[in-house]
Amino acid sequence: MDLKAYVRDIPDWPKEGVLFRDITPLLANPKSFKYAIDAIAENYKGQQIDAILGAEARGFILASALAYALDTGFIPARKPGKLPYNTCQAQYELEYGFDTLEMHEDAIKKGQNILVVDDVIATGGTAAAKIELVELLGGNVVGIAFLIELLFLNGRSKLNGQDIFSLITY
Repeated sequence: MDLKAYVRDIPDWPKEGVLFRDITPLLANPKSFKYAIDAIAENYKGQQIDAILGAEARGFILASALAYALDTGFIPARKPGKLPYNTCQAQYELEYGFDTLEMHEDAIKKGQNILVVDDVIATGGTAAAKIELVELLGGNVVGIAFLIELLFLNGRSKLNGQDIFSLITY
């Protein structure tokens, strides 16, 4: 299936000069959404994964569906002030600014194997922050999966040799 056919380009969003890859049409189509989740799940089938970490908002959609497909838990990482329990946090740089992610301080037990999932890898800042949170709590990042990778932004360079899987590349 040509998943790129279900990704809409939105120029100058969220700011001028950024070409946003909108996955909403892919998610809205049951066949493309199922295909994407199944393809990512197939890559990790048989691996020991204790939980899948996804960040809001689109990362939640993919990570929770993938956790279901792989029969494992889901860990949310959110913007500051959105989680009700004690949190740890990591700040990261986007191609168009800075942001922070928080996670419950008891979300990961020492030694657990965590798969990090997100919709897009651009500069790698968000993924690096999620890796930082996993390692802060003593977890092991066993892989990082993306629906889309923007190769020209070289986000992999911030991920220190992590095992990375991308379904669509630009």
